[in-house]
Amino acid sequence: MRLTDGETAVERTSDRELVVTRTVRGAARHVFEAWARPELFKRWWAPASFGVTIISYEADVRTGGSYRLEMGHPSSDQTMTFFGRYLDVVPDTRIVWTNEEGDQDGPVTTVTFEERDGETLVMVHDLYPSKQSLDEAIASGSTSGWGEQLEQLDAVLANLDAGTEGA
Repeated sequence: MRLTDGETAVERTSDRELVVTRTVRGAARHVFEAWARPELFKRWWAPASFGVTIISYEADVRTGGSYRLEMGHPSSDQTMTFFGRYLDVVPDTRIVWTNEEGDQDGPVTTVTFEERDGETLVMVHDLYPSKQSLDEAIASGSTSGWGEQLEQLDAVLANLDAGTEGA
């Protein structure tokens, strides 16, 4: 499986691995900030077309830290809660976290930021615990919003690089 929207590539690289890549217009330090600062993260993480809003997001983005994200949809009284731990954080370079919600272990996600001439190659690597769990994630559509999310990240970064967001 390889999907691309022209700028974002989503590829299943093995039975258990999904890799998303996109070059965004911003310095690596700003891309890292947009992932690590809750007030910025909340502005781009939920794909707008999904109609989902971020109700709350708390994150201590450091090795050994944790996060908790709660999202909702206007058509439902129920919320979705996501949480986990940060296994490795290297500022401006890499964030590795667990996805611990649900009855079984979720993927371990690694995102890397590689700056090139004022732009940053973002690579998200999800390693699922089993083929079945990745199959289920793809079938549910939970992996389908990456293009839109990273497009929204680009918009946030445009303000950061312009100095209008107090970076």
